[in-house]
Amino acid sequence: MKPPILIMIMTTIMSGTMIVLTSSHWLMIWIGFEMNMLAIIPILMKNFSPRATEASTKYFLVQATASMLLMLGIIINLMSSGQWTILKLPNPMASNLLTIALAMKLGMSPFHFWVPEVTQGTPLPSGMILLTWQKIAPLSILYQIAPSINPNLLTIMAIASLLVGGWGGLNQTQLRKIMAYSSIAHMGWTTIIMMYNPTLMLLNLTIYITMTLGTFMLFIYNSSTTTLSLSHTWNKLPLMTSLILILMLSLGGLPPLSGFVPKWLIMQELTKNDMIILPTFMAITALLNLYFYMRLSYTTALTLFPSTNNMKMKWQFESTKKMILLPPLIIISTMLLPMTPMMSILD
Repeated sequence: MKPPILIMIMTTIMSGTMIVLTSSHWLMIWIGFEMNMLAIIPILMKNFSPRATEASTKYFLVQATASMLLMLGIIINLMSSGQWTILKLPNPMASNLLTIALAMKLGMSPFHFWVPEVTQGTPLPSGMILLTWQKIAPLSILYQIAPSINPNLLTIMAIASLLVGGWGGLNQTQLRKIMAYSSIAHMGWTTIIMMYNPTLMLLNLTIYITMTLGTFMLFIYNSSTTTLSLSHTWNKLPLMTSLILILMLSLGGLPPLSGFVPKWLIMQELTKNDMIILPTFMAITALLNLYFYMRLSYTTALTLFPSTNNMKMKWQFESTKKMILLPPLIIISTMLLPMTPMMSILD
């Protein structure tokens, strides 16, 4: 893709999200979603192959269905309240439809089937945009309509997402599919706290985006798409193996890394609201995710290739990709735990 065209498309994607973030009128929000959806399809099809075309088609169909449901919810809300403002949702039917439409856009269970397929069919940079930037707009709307959302509906979808995100990734060897299931599980953590403490949702989203960006950038730098290709990293870039190990453990939510902070605060907030079974169940499902992150870190950093590399000549060329943002992303993804008291005050 030529740079001017790429710049135009990326500008449209960003402006679509910005329109959604800054609008208080439902029609403008819908237009922002449509701009964003139509502009990301060329990004998904950057490698013009049948696999990418199929992935883009699946993405388009799901997002178009979600947009249709969103517009239906908006019209029902308009008919019952007589206004287009986002803050008034007196009709429970409209509220449920909007929640379902936004859950489809986020790829939450039971509307999660497209996420692994689309992520696997697209190149790594496109998958990175799909699993990070594309989550911001729907979650910003959920954040704004949080007081009128049906808590039972959102909690059921979040628990289902936690289970699907944990179980789905267990048997995968493709890195993009593993990251897609990880995204589904993280969306479960993000939305379950929405009704009780929306600020925590923003914290969880921010840390999830930084960890996912860092992980994808390491994969792009290594040109790795499978567990097998990742297991050869120690021979070429020994430092990368330790970085992948730390990032995987952070994604799994192990202390003393940054990924532990949102999980800790979310479980604390739920127990403050007299819930015991729900946070216990969430902690158990987090173990499923931790298993496949541990498997990735084991194959990458804790195993060696059967034969040592005695060649005088390097068997792979140095990567020429510039990853300027990688050091700050890795620092944020791993070293935020000491700042937890400040974050809990903000909540």
